Amino acid sequence: MKNKFELFKWSLCCLFALWGTTSLHAAGKDTTFVATTNPIVKYKYLGDPAAMVHDGTLYIYAGHDEAPAPQQFYLMNEWCILSTKDLKHFTEHAYTLKATDFKWAKGDAWASQVIERNGKFYWYVTVEHATVPGKSIGVAVADSPVGPFRDARGSALITNDMTTAYTSIAWDDIDPTVFIDDDGQAYLFWGNTQCYYAKLKENMIELDGPIMPIPLPRYTEAPWIHKHGDWYYLSFASEFPEKTCYAMSRSINGPWEYKGILNELAGNSNTNHQAIIDFQGRSYFIYHNGAINPDGCGFRRSICIDRLEYNPDGTIKRIQMTTEGVVK
Repeated sequence: MKNKFELFKWSLCCLFALWGTTSLHAAGKDTTFVATTNPIVKYKYLGDPAAMVHDGTLYIYAGHDEAPAPQQFYLMNEWCILSTKDLKHFTEHAYTLKATDFKWAKGDAWASQVIERNGKFYWYVTVEHATVPGKSIGVAVADSPVGPFRDARGSALITNDMTTAYTSIAWDDIDPTVFIDDDGQAYLFWGNTQCYYAKLKENMIELDGPIMPIPLPRYTEAPWIHKHGDWYYLSFASEFPEKTCYAMSRSINGPWEYKGILNELAGNSNTNHQAIIDFQGRSYFIYHNGAINPDGCGFRRSICIDRLEYNPDGTIKRIQMTTEGVVK
């Protein structure tokens, strides 16, 4: 009887989740909702968040975890866009970028990031290449942070055969993150098991020099670059299941000094993927966990936001993951 009751409760949860998604997502319309706790989105699964602040609005770009329970694999076909002006009232925009919008790709909407330059918005994505074995990095461009985006090159920016001198795996070219330094030079960082970086030309869609490896202890994937004061910070997912660690440098080109764990294992999620941004005078750590997944696996993830704080010497205080979030 107990098992039947638990099944009944689980079915009701699924029914209400489906009802909420259906009622909120009228065809072609934006979704508005109020985030009162972590995770901030409870009507669908989103993972691998990246964030950008533009004109007083925080934008979050995330992959859509679509694998139905109880299946245990990543199924990600598109990226979604959220925006907020106060970290409480959110809009999920109707437009989504799909992996198949890149005609040279065959699927897998893995981690991505958007950055603005000269009034254009560039979306760097991880996809599976249709003809070059392995994961690749593409870039799309738009006139608005909410799209529509189009393939900026018509071909991949990074393919797996460009990094075989460092690793022989098919998935090392993933998780792109882009940073524009104070002198205007743009850099692309990426990689699984090995962290890479390269300069980008001002057009943001071509490399401007060689691909260079970065030696980092305990590095797995998900690099993110940000700057605070005179320090550059390179945070990344570490080991597996993943924690988040970070390193610091006085230069974007290193050397990077490993500083330790930034975020512990995120509940019910084997992966740990972060974005670090400043918004309205405070710093925030945006990440995913598996908190609302009824079957407790890491393939249906949810976005959370918590505060990030620095010590007087520039090091970062360890993240305190909360269910309350940042609204209160």
